[in-house]
Amino acid sequence: MSRTEDHEPAVAPVPGCPSLDSVIVPRARDIGAFEVRRALPSAERKLVGPFIFFDQMGHAIISPGEGLDVRPHPHIGLATVTYLFEGGIMHRDSLGNALEIAPGAVNLMTAGKGITHSERTPEDKRADSNPVYGIQSWIALPRRLEDTEPAFAHTPESGLPVISDTGSDVRLIMGRLYGETSPVTTYQDMFYADVRLSAGASIPLPADHEDRGIYVLEGEIDVAGDRYEAGRMLVFRPGDEITVRAREDSRLMLLGGETMDGPRHIKWNFVHSDMEAIHAAEEAWKAADWESGPFTLPTDDNSEYTPL
Repeated sequence: MSRTEDHEPAVAPVPGCPSLDSVIVPRARDIGAFEVRRALPSAERKLVGPFIFFDQMGHAIISPGEGLDVRPHPHIGLATVTYLFEGGIMHRDSLGNALEIAPGAVNLMTAGKGITHSERTPEDKRADSNPVYGIQSWIALPRRLEDTEPAFAHTPESGLPVISDTGSDVRLIMGRLYGETSPVTTYQDMFYADVRLSAGASIPLPADHEDRGIYVLEGEIDVAGDRYEAGRMLVFRPGDEITVRAREDSRLMLLGGETMDGPRHIKWNFVHSDMEAIHAAEEAWKAADWESGPFTLPTDDNSEYTPL
């Protein structure tokens, strides 16, 4: 998805838990067909592990005849991870990939030195009302891979590990957690998981990852006696093992991993450790030279594009 400038997420006062570093309250922004809540980057926390951008899309219903239409736009220096709970998005990119993203599947698009993609409601779904509900995140690439060749990989829901215990189900999207490893490519040590907790059930947040965060998607949880409702991202200090208990049926996203190898600049849809690389990408996109420039448009979605 193309990044729109907006007010940074608010940072709420941190309650009594000594292991809690930040409580981020995403800012909601209406982008027309639905609402987006952005938790990262925030004023206090730019990254959690490699995660530099974290948007909740919806939950919303798009009216018949309307749809999501994110025109072709560029990225560098990052990988986008699209994960849906409901609905469908048609992905097209400059590598020639054209694929509908279904709920529970993972689309990993590695921009590296440069890629262009679009995201739209599939044509065969526009006649009816359609739900939009999911998370789109950006993962900053390690410096050694910021200018790697672009790539794309799709993993169906059936290909992801599921760890179940009494009252809890964990679908591991990326990385390693609870003794399991996802088949989705990662570029550094990290974890990303979709967790469902029944009311009263609890789950540990292991201490073997340096950066750790929880995004409360649905319901309400308890951490060290403090309550957190949906629409909160909790970021924890390293070292302590945390236990999360659901006060009601809840859904969480667990995320984090190894701290990045230095700060990252983020401007529009570009992420990089070198601001000059971002300036070069801006100039290349403004030039709109799809024949000999570094960016091209998706083959079957090239009649329009998103201006800088």
